[in-house]
Amino acid sequence: MASSRIDLSAATWRKSSYSNTSGGDCLEVADNVGGHVPVRDSKRPTGPVLVVTATAWAPFIAAVKVTTG
Repeated sequence: MASSRIDLSAATWRKSSYSNTSGGDCLEVADNVGGHVPVRDSKRPTGPVLVVTATAWAPFIAAVKVTTG
């Protein structure tokens, strides 16, 4: 399987609105990364990044909204 890297050097990260407000469990996402949504742990900004397509991200967020009400 071929691997393609996405350049995140210019990514602007923001804390997810679904993150814990007490400073504990925080996710950050980067917008405008060419049809992809990078996600990382805010406590490990140089750690691994999960990258999903924007097409997959939309139903994921819809499911989270239903679950968390």
